[in-house]
Amino acid sequence: MDRSTALLGRALNGTALIAPRLAGRAAFELFRHPVRRSRVRSTEREVHDRARPSALTVGGSPVTVYRWGDGTRPVLLVHGWRSRASRFAGFVPRLLDLGLSPVAFDAPGHGDSGGRATTILEYREIIARLHARHGPFEAVVAHSFGVSAAFLALREGVPAGRLVAVSGVAEFRFLVDGFRQQLGLADRLERELTRRIERVLFPAEEALWERFDATHRPAEITPRILVVHDQDDDVVPIGQAHRLKAAYGDRLDLLTTRGLGHRRILTEPGVLDNVLGFLAEPSPGRSQVLPASASAAAPHRLPSGPPGLPTA
Repeated sequence: MDRSTALLGRALNGTALIAPRLAGRAAFELFRHPVRRSRVRSTEREVHDRARPSALTVGGSPVTVYRWGDGTRPVLLVHGWRSRASRFAGFVPRLLDLGLSPVAFDAPGHGDSGGRATTILEYREIIARLHARHGPFEAVVAHSFGVSAAFLALREGVPAGRLVAVSGVAEFRFLVDGFRQQLGLADRLERELTRRIERVLFPAEEALWERFDATHRPAEITPRILVVHDQDDDVVPIGQAHRLKAAYGDRLDLLTTRGLGHRRILTEPGVLDNVLGFLAEPSPGRSQVLPASASAAAPHRLPSGPPGLPTA
């Protein structure tokens, strides 16, 4: 935990002793609003600028949508919390080489979109509307919090051929547990934070902690699934990946890495090789002819190699 985070946690805990509701409200505002917006990195700029942007409005906020390719065989890219679509820049040219058309968006409060915050239900609405506009999706590739939103959208009516979940959150309550651990919050603040999430963010949801779990009603998730997670992830622990594996069994391939953490995993060439190989595999009972340039994609496998590359 860095010094500023530790000081903030202690301040909230101290305030909770005198004014628990005030401290709870402050913790809730920190929980629901991204601390800062991510910017497009220099390594992402060229791919980002080649996208054809468009817009839609969700919850009163303008949402920026990005599209590459000619629109055939669309693949949806879903970013995580405090992130943005440009983080998938390494995927875009390789998806195009496979004859796929990447589609992505910046969620409200993120990237170039408007608003100050978002929820999993707004993610779900965006995914559903992009499916109506660009779908059906050949695949969905999601990262971190975006994984929870992708599972929810697929379970509730958005079809996709395959799902790739990178560094994903399996249990919705982990978002609260992880936030609490990050700040070192006392039990009383966790209870107040949970109460505000239930009453303010999702007042009409009676079983939100179950409904928003990626492991909820697994039989309703039909795509083949590849989960990629780093054993040293200090944001979303590897245990979340194991929970997904336990829920989906043989329908899910689990690929683990070491030394890549929560974010660098999206740019590691060995990870990209395996994800693109997974997407390039023909579906059972389906013939598939790939363009000649698709030979750049490695077959889906678990290679051996130095630390940092995917390992079983």
